[in-house]
Amino acid sequence: MLTAAPLTKGTTFCALALAQSAATGPVAQPPVSTGMPDTASRVLDLSSLTDMDALLDRLTDRRVIFVGENHERYEDHLNQLAVIQGLHARGRTLAIGMEFFQQPFQADIDAYIAGAIDEAEFLRRTQYFDRWRYDYRLYRPILQFAREHRIPVIALNLDSALTKRVGEVGIDGLDPQERARVPAEIDRSDTAYQARVKAVFDQHPMPDKKSFERFIEVQLLWDEGMAERAARYLQEHPQQTLVVLAGAGHLEYGQGIPKRLLRRQPVSAVSLLNANQRELDPAAADYLLFPRPVDLPQSGMLGVMLNPEVGDQGVEIQGFSEDSGAKAAGVKEGDRIVRVGEQPVSTYADIRIALIDALPGRRVPVEVLRKPLIGADEMLIFDVELR
Repeated sequence: MLTAAPLTKGTTFCALALAQSAATGPVAQPPVSTGMPDTASRVLDLSSLTDMDALLDRLTDRRVIFVGENHERYEDHLNQLAVIQGLHARGRTLAIGMEFFQQPFQADIDAYIAGAIDEAEFLRRTQYFDRWRYDYRLYRPILQFAREHRIPVIALNLDSALTKRVGEVGIDGLDPQERARVPAEIDRSDTAYQARVKAVFDQHPMPDKKSFERFIEVQLLWDEGMAERAARYLQEHPQQTLVVLAGAGHLEYGQGIPKRLLRRQPVSAVSLLNANQRELDPAAADYLLFPRPVDLPQSGMLGVMLNPEVGDQGVEIQGFSEDSGAKAAGVKEGDRIVRVGEQPVSTYADIRIALIDALPGRRVPVEVLRKPLIGADEMLIFDVELR
């Protein structure tokens, strides 16, 4: 593995310039297959190997920096943080565009960044655990840095209710009110983009052609929606540099968000992707990063499966994991969790918030409401060891 000197505590970063600079447009399209096997060897010139500090010096004149991720890889998020920290240290006036938040919750994000609400309230208001669900601790350092330095965070994604509706009826099936929330421009002409989406679709076979048409419409809606929001922000804030954080699939080959943003706002841009477990294709991005793998510390879990329906009191337990601390402590299916530690519980998010910093092995009091077949309801407290 290629490494460089540590840039941030606990993580080593290394960046490799592989493709054209792409100062004013998206990277090239992926190569078109000729049907013949590709026998040409690619050569990596190690004299061009550089580190994150040197890379960031090259990025200070770009209006948009796209930094891709595998949602579950902590090292990808640490790279994103390093880019943000490095540009901020170099005096750039930043904003951070995030796939992970949906546009209807922009005011709630603004309130958190401004210090008007705390982290728990921020997570509840943005419905993070219902709408994104990946471990919040992956993104927490980025959001804390943004809050500390009052860096605006821009919710890029469309409301999931709209994308779900398009998956059901297609864009043409939307009513006028729903249609008004769809981006005005949707470019369907990129055949390479369609082929890449089709390859993903084929890994999850669905019954008919119409299913694929709906699938690609949802993908287009995501990418055009995020691009439109980012472009609007750039237009409204001409002095700011926008760092866009999104899944690699929305950025690679410039096909998803990048070319759709630059179609609306032709600004200088650059893309960065994690190269681990990726073919070294110069068309994929402007720079490929080789971070050392970093594992997010395991969090403590109750080991329960919950009913997603919100009831009058607490959250109902529907089952247990194989090694459940809650079950071992005496909690039963049908019990409703009403408190974890000091945190009252009325939703799934309350449980996630209560355990956000809890480690395996910690013991926490869990209060449940039990409704026996005969007799009055019982409030019981169990001492649960997190697993």
